[in-house]
Amino acid sequence: MDVQGARLDRVQSVSGCLFRVVAGGCTALFLLLNVFGLHSEPASLLLVAVAAVGATAALLPGRDRAGALVAAVPSLAMTLIIQFWDVPVQGPSVLIELPALLVLLGRIVWRSQPPVLLPLAGFVGFTVVVLPLRGSTIAMVVLTAPLAVLVAVAVGAGLYLRAVDARRARALADARRDERLDLARDLHDFVAHHVTGIVVQAQAARFTAGTAAAQDPERLDRMLGDIEAAGTEALTSMRRMVGLLRDAQDGGAADGHAGRRPVGGLDQVEELVARFAHPPATLSLDPGLGTLPPEVATSVHRVVQEALTNARKHAADATAVHVGAARLADGSIEVAVRDDGRGRGGRRLPSGGFGLAGLGERVEAIGGRLTAGPRPEGGWEVVAVIPGT
Repeated sequence: MDVQGARLDRVQSVSGCLFRVVAGGCTALFLLLNVFGLHSEPASLLLVAVAAVGATAALLPGRDRAGALVAAVPSLAMTLIIQFWDVPVQGPSVLIELPALLVLLGRIVWRSQPPVLLPLAGFVGFTVVVLPLRGSTIAMVVLTAPLAVLVAVAVGAGLYLRAVDARRARALADARRDERLDLARDLHDFVAHHVTGIVVQAQAARFTAGTAAAQDPERLDRMLGDIEAAGTEALTSMRRMVGLLRDAQDGGAADGHAGRRPVGGLDQVEELVARFAHPPATLSLDPGLGTLPPEVATSVHRVVQEALTNARKHAADATAVHVGAARLADGSIEVAVRDDGRGRGGRRLPSGGFGLAGLGERVEAIGGRLTAGPRPEGGWEVVAVIPGT
C-alpha cells in the first residue's frame, strides 16, 4: 500500500472513531435525560436499558450477528410484554432503539454470510416493524408502514455496500490476474531470449567440434563460457520473475508492491545489445531521448529483446543487426531493430510462438504501434513507435 493510501486509511479510521465517540456521547446524554424523567416507571426504565444495549451494539465495530441478537431479542421481548400484559410505559427511548436496530440490520445485510443472512435480517426487521405494538392500535396502523419503509431502506443500504465490496473484490482479483499475466509474459520474454542464445551457442560449439578450430582450447573454452553465462542468466531471470509472480499472487499488485518489478531501461538495452554476438549487434541512441517513463522504458527494452531473439532464430545468415532508438518530431519514441539476413541457412529452432503478437499488444496498450516485416533492400525489421509521455 502506498503512503497516500495509508494516510487515507488512518484518516478514515480516526474519523470513524470520532463519529462513534460523538454519537455515543449524545446517545448517553439523551438516555440519562430519559432516566431522570422516569422516577418510578420500571418498565420505562427497562426500555431505556434496552435502548442503551442496542445503541452500544450499533456503535461498537465488528460482531454484527452477536450485536444484532443482543439488541433485537430484548427489544422484541419488551414489545410482546407490553402488548400482551398491558404494561404502561412512557419515555422517548425508542428514538434511540429504532435507529440502533436499523443500523444493525444494514450491517447484517452488508457483512453476514448467506447461511445466516436471511433469518437474522428477517428477525431484526420484524422486531422493527412490530415496535408500534407498544402503543395504541392507531399507532400500530399509522406507523407500521413507515417502519417497513425504513427497514427496506436499511436493507437497500446494506445490499449497496455489499455490492461495492464485491465490485472491489472483483477489481482486486482482476488486477492481480493482469499482473500475473504480465509477469508471465515477461518470464517468457526473458527465458526465450536466454534459451535461444544457449541453443545457438551450443550449435556453434558442435559445428566447431568438427573443424580444425576444435584444436583451439581457448576458443572452445570461450564458447562453453558463453553457454554457461547464458544459462546462469536464464536461471536468474526465471527465479526473479517466478518470485515476483508469487508476490503478485499473494496480493502484491493490489498492495502497491508491483513497483518492485524490474523495469528494463536504456541501460539494460545497452547491456542486452552488448551481449548479443551472433550476429554482432550495434546500438545507436538519440541523445535527445532523456529520461523515459517506466512503461515506455520497459516497452523499449521488450521490443529490442524480442526483435533480437527473432533475429537469432530466423536470420542465421545475417552478418549484422542494428538497434536504434530516437525521439521523433511529435515527441514519440521510435525503436527499430534491423538485420541484413536473407532467410537462408535457418537454424533448427522452435518457432510459432506469440512473441511478436504479445509485443504488439503491449505496445498498443500504451498507445503505440508495432510493425514487422521484410526490408526493401533485404533483411528484416521490427519498428515500434511509442508515445514518449
